Amino acid sequence: MENQVLTPHVYWAQRHRELYLRVELSDVQNPAISITENVLHFKAQGHGAKGDNVYEFHLEFLDLVKPEPVYKLTQRQVNITVQKKVSQWWERLTKQEKRPLFLAPDFDRWLDESDAEMELRAKEEERLNKLRLESEGSPETLTNLRKGYLFMYNLVQFLGFSWIFVNLTVRFCILGKESFYDTFHTVADMMYFCQMLAVVETINAAIGVTTSPVLPSLIQLLGRNFILFIIFGTMEEMQNKAVVFFVFYLWSAIEIFRYSFYMLTCIDMDWKVLTWLRYTLWIPLYPLGCLAEAISVIQSIPVFNETGRFSFTLPYPVKIKVRFSFFLQIYLIMIFLGLYINFRHLYKQRRRRYGQKKKKIH
Repeated sequence: MENQVLTPHVYWAQRHRELYLRVELSDVQNPAISITENVLHFKAQGHGAKGDNVYEFHLEFLDLVKPEPVYKLTQRQVNITVQKKVSQWWERLTKQEKRPLFLAPDFDRWLDESDAEMELRAKEEERLNKLRLESEGSPETLTNLRKGYLFMYNLVQFLGFSWIFVNLTVRFCILGKESFYDTFHTVADMMYFCQMLAVVETINAAIGVTTSPVLPSLIQLLGRNFILFIIFGTMEEMQNKAVVFFVFYLWSAIEIFRYSFYMLTCIDMDWKVLTWLRYTLWIPLYPLGCLAEAISVIQSIPVFNETGRFSFTLPYPVKIKVRFSFFLQIYLIMIFLGLYINFRHLYKQRRRRYGQKKKKIH
């Protein structure tokens, strides 16, 4: 008697790009599954509706598929996934219009075309979001990069101003007042570097890398660089004056505590002594720094008048000579206006940090 071919129960579902087949056979090992000439061939030993036997079936697909089926064995079934060659919705699974008796819809995975399109769009959006996150970096990665960048910036500035402060202190201890008069030629290069790098701090505030307000940072940047590059940098007569020592010394004394505080903040460290110094030392140092800057401007006025540098004559018919000292006198007023703005900003910061706590009501 010729052996009867046994076919298992097969359930199917589809998406626009894939076909899913679920073969109801348990305890299957090493099944023979292949696709040739767009026909799926299945043969396996397993336990099905007719007991423990060899089961097989053949399905010719409605449209072209990729000839590499992927299957997964579980204790109760065989799951087969077949990729369509063209992403589209099929009206049925097989080329023959009449559905084979052993084939039925898999209602656990079944979706109609519109639902499948929504699922496809959701997966595409998820894929694009994942790619965007990978290209932009995760929020945690971006935060770590930002902290690392700010740590390195504050470290470089701390080292630069520390070098200036230590250099001036050591020279004063050894040479006394004589060290005042060659301060510019000793530390000017490092001060140029630190003050040019300070532009980054204002940019960070402007683009949101830091939460600092832009105006106080910009006022300090422009004010210091005006003193450094215009008053001291362009006039050799000013470079040998004692006021240069006090300006540079006060700037560096302020910044070594400010940058070291910011540096430790980037690595989530809070040293209470340093925090107190950062929010307290500015109270005497900022007014003294502005006073030293004002003295340097006052001392430079006769020098600019004598040399005529940056002075100019208005064109005909006015022909009035405008001395640069006129702008320096205006700048003197702006120094103390800037001091007020920065002092107010720093006072608010200190009040937020060390403001009086409300007394408990007993």
